[in-house]
Amino acid sequence: MERTVVGIDVGSSKVCTLVGEVREDGSLRIIGVGVAPSRGLRKGVVVNVAEATAAIAASVEEAERTSGYRIERAYVSLGGVHLSSVNSRGVVAVSRREEGIGVEDVDRALDAAGAIAVPYNRELIHVIPRHYVVDGQEGVRDPLGMHGFRMEVEAHVVTGSTTVIQNLVKCVAGAGVEVDEVVLSCLAAGDAVLAENEREIGVVLVDMGGGTTDIAIFIEGTVWHTVALGIGGEYITNDVAIGLRLPTAAAEEVKIRYGHTRPAQVGPEERFPAELFGESNRQTLPRWKLAEIIEARVEEMLGMVLQEIKRSGYDGLLPAGVVLCGGVAQLPGIRELAREVVGLPVRIGTPQGLVGLVDRINGPAYAVAAGLVGWGLMVDTRRPLPRGGPSVGRRLLRWLRALLPG
Repeated sequence: MERTVVGIDVGSSKVCTLVGEVREDGSLRIIGVGVAPSRGLRKGVVVNVAEATAAIAASVEEAERTSGYRIERAYVSLGGVHLSSVNSRGVVAVSRREEGIGVEDVDRALDAAGAIAVPYNRELIHVIPRHYVVDGQEGVRDPLGMHGFRMEVEAHVVTGSTTVIQNLVKCVAGAGVEVDEVVLSCLAAGDAVLAENEREIGVVLVDMGGGTTDIAIFIEGTVWHTVALGIGGEYITNDVAIGLRLPTAAAEEVKIRYGHTRPAQVGPEERFPAELFGESNRQTLPRWKLAEIIEARVEEMLGMVLQEIKRSGYDGLLPAGVVLCGGVAQLPGIRELAREVVGLPVRIGTPQGLVGLVDRINGPAYAVAAGLVGWGLMVDTRRPLPRGGPSVGRRLLRWLRALLPG
């Protein structure tokens, strides 16, 4: 029987469900895609359970129809400004020094790093190892089997609102799907669009979605800093609606179809049709005016990204620059604008290494969904991961047991 992995990206503008079939060689083939307009969510957080559940169910049903599989379990994205992160250190004594560092030692170190003070209304989402230190030797990626007396782990710990997470899980369950794991959106997107050499040398992943902009800084192969900004594509749409006196739905449509972030690259004679408030007939508006509004808002968003990069303290360690993904990254000219504002190399990130129904998900807006199925594949096949979740110790334990004899 073929194994499948399912990812559900529950975003502010759309819900995307992907079904991946695990082939004999361990690779993943996309066999099902379901996309539905998002409802009941604001800035990545559920605000209406019934509407959000219906949107998720619509996306899941479409993915079931295209794949021919019944979806029962899935990895689900999590975003929103309720998320917070901190770098933590865990220290343990090696239990059996004559045999070297074992699975239990790594497990205890990660548990110690995750033992931070978490308020009652928040819960642990990820404990992501950055590197290990064995008897003062720093920069150890995999301590298993090494001899030593004392082991430390530097970890990136992510927490989120218990209420937000419970509401999201409830909505997914209401659609008939059990949640295997909630995964931070920017981590999933990074898996899908970042090259390994970018993650090693230093890169910023910026996922510009409908309701939020999620930032993750990767250095030495793993994540060092994550943050979510409460601003996204809806912010641009609202300003377009106000500036051009358009209904919100019409503003979103013209932004997608005619939007541009560089007014200088738009011809002065270019116009587009739109239905204005109070007008019975469609009017034509200058495209440069639309581009001016979009440029101002995108420039402001990128300025906030730059501030966050500087605030992290890692701004001098990012030679690979910035990789943009998310729906906003589809706007023409945004790469050039981002390079000017941030002052780093910039590229647009699209999902890599997928086969199957990739024609529908080959844009930057589908980075998170693609990353979720990739995340599920790596967990399912017990491949080593420089990251974790609430069950990081158990996942690492399963993987290491699969490698060790006996």
